[in-house]
Amino acid sequence: MPVKVSVIVPVYNPGPYIEDCVASLLRQSLPPDEFEVVFVDDGSTDETPARLDELAAEHAHVRVIHQPNSGWSGKPRNVGIAESRGEFVMFVDNDDYLGDEALERMYEYGVANKADVIVGKMAGKGRPVPVELFRRNHPHATVENAPLIDSLTPHKMLRRAFLERTGLRFPEGRRRLEDHVFVTEAYLRADNVSVLSDYVCYYHVKRDDASNAGFQRFDPVGYYKNLREALDVVERYTEPGPLRDRLLRRWLRVEIVDRMSGRRLLALPDDYRRELFREMRGVIVERFGPGVAPGLRPGQRVVAAFLRDDRYDDLVAFAEFEAGIGPKAAPTGVEWQGGTLRVGFTTEFKSKGKPLTFPADGCAGPSDTPPADLDEAIARLGTAAVDGFEKATVDLIVRDRASAASFFQPVEVTRERVPADDGRIRLVLHATATVDPGTAAGGAPLHGGLWDLYVRVGLGSWTKECRLGPAPKQGRPRPVAGVVAGRVVLPYWTKQHDNLSLDVDKASKSLGLGRLTPEDATMSDTERLNLALPVYVPDRTDVLVRLTDTGSGRSLRQTGTLTPAHAAGSLLDASLPLPDMKRATWRLELCLAPESGTPRHLGLPLVAHVGRSGAVRLTRPVPPGLLQRLVRKARRGLGVAPTTNRSTTREA
Repeated sequence: MPVKVSVIVPVYNPGPYIEDCVASLLRQSLPPDEFEVVFVDDGSTDETPARLDELAAEHAHVRVIHQPNSGWSGKPRNVGIAESRGEFVMFVDNDDYLGDEALERMYEYGVANKADVIVGKMAGKGRPVPVELFRRNHPHATVENAPLIDSLTPHKMLRRAFLERTGLRFPEGRRRLEDHVFVTEAYLRADNVSVLSDYVCYYHVKRDDASNAGFQRFDPVGYYKNLREALDVVERYTEPGPLRDRLLRRWLRVEIVDRMSGRRLLALPDDYRRELFREMRGVIVERFGPGVAPGLRPGQRVVAAFLRDDRYDDLVAFAEFEAGIGPKAAPTGVEWQGGTLRVGFTTEFKSKGKPLTFPADGCAGPSDTPPADLDEAIARLGTAAVDGFEKATVDLIVRDRASAASFFQPVEVTRERVPADDGRIRLVLHATATVDPGTAAGGAPLHGGLWDLYVRVGLGSWTKECRLGPAPKQGRPRPVAGVVAGRVVLPYWTKQHDNLSLDVDKASKSLGLGRLTPEDATMSDTERLNLALPVYVPDRTDVLVRLTDTGSGRSLRQTGTLTPAHAAGSLLDASLPLPDMKRATWRLELCLAPESGTPRHLGLPLVAHVGRSGAVRLTRPVPPGLLQRLVRKARRGLGVAPTTNRSTTREA
């Protein structure tokens, strides 16, 4: 069968960090006879070469190429291209991994859209990844209609015929930014680029030893020499004008301004800062014309101006000011409505824990000239925030704690200018987000696990994220679990920081069932059990009730239903098979969402005592004390049958 995809993995001394990569490749939903994996070992000196040879011996679709060390990833990738047989090639780094359906989905998406380049959604575990690019699918993306230029890592799928037709290859040797040169040219020469955003295809992983190539301190001279090569590609394939300026702005923003801003700059030693400053200034003066910097945000323009005008001390002082600025988001409500979770919150930017205040009128002034001093630079940020307040944005993001996969949720926003004590104003955003567990993961249901909620705020010069929380100690919303879209979803406050997270199909003791008492239950004359539960359901929901004889261990199962009872709960209705339950004591267990394929069995803190006549007594067992536990242990040691505990009873 023809090979659809060749996965090319350059390898150099990954040690155990390659195992997640290998496991993900072996888990691919694309059949093994439809793709191949080409590991190119670039002279590894650890145990990896032997590990790869074993892997190739075990799997027919895995090949290994050994070569002397070339110094960087460019040559191994080029060797992989030359050896590949697939219709498409996919580049994966040895310490990252793929989503289980990545190859199948990207291949089908690329074929359907006749794409030369397919960009799959990324998640970063300890590493930053593009966000705006993956808000939605882009079947026909270009550098003009989508922020493609934000994603320049090589981890893409490319049509092999396109690579052969263009002769496109990676720069080789020990160097930096070879991926920028390669990917930029691919974007600019491809007939079509498709962006797949509804499934996380690629997981970037920061190693525990922080030895990923991208995390190593670089030589500024060599780095910015290589950066100029990426700029050369843009100039080679575009005409002077707004598009070229916008593309070049990416390198000014990401590789220069962001590195010289806030905490990122302050974390560097002064001598290294000055080296960077010198090389960056050279690039700005030599390569960025008058149309590049004006498209930056106001704060970024300040940094670029300080660099261009050789104002190092002002740059550091400005970074110290910006380092303490970030958004805070306070929850105002968490409730279920119509099968969705409605999350209310307010957010604003703060500095060192105190709300930022701004001039009430904006005090708009000229910004096309460099600021005269630090005070003027700071004033410009305030002006930009006030003048652009009506365009301020708020997003709620649900992020899988295990994988860092992130998904935007719909948000309704209102804006308020709040008077401050000093005659200035605070800029406060009020938002309500809607989280539908059935579609929240890019149109798919949230899978089982823990999901953290983040708020992303864009105002003036800043776009930053924060956790949703902490919740106020007094009067904070008390969420309840919901059975929605075949999932058991529990909103909860984290123990350490009181931030809001979602537990999907994991919680049991935290659902609030432990607060149930016999008074919450009634038994009808028709042998039906009715029990009020602190669990939300949007409509009638089928469940199972499992009954276990505490003496013999025999189990019975009965169908039941949950129906909405009030805003924060539901009513269980189930028929009990009393003729089969006589003269025994039964534990009650609820099976939620049995149709999902992953039912949740939840013990109820009630037992049913059924007499000889079929009369039912519901009780809440009293936990044994220390003396009772010792007596029980002694009785077990002597082989004496345990006695029944007394408990508070209620006829139901």
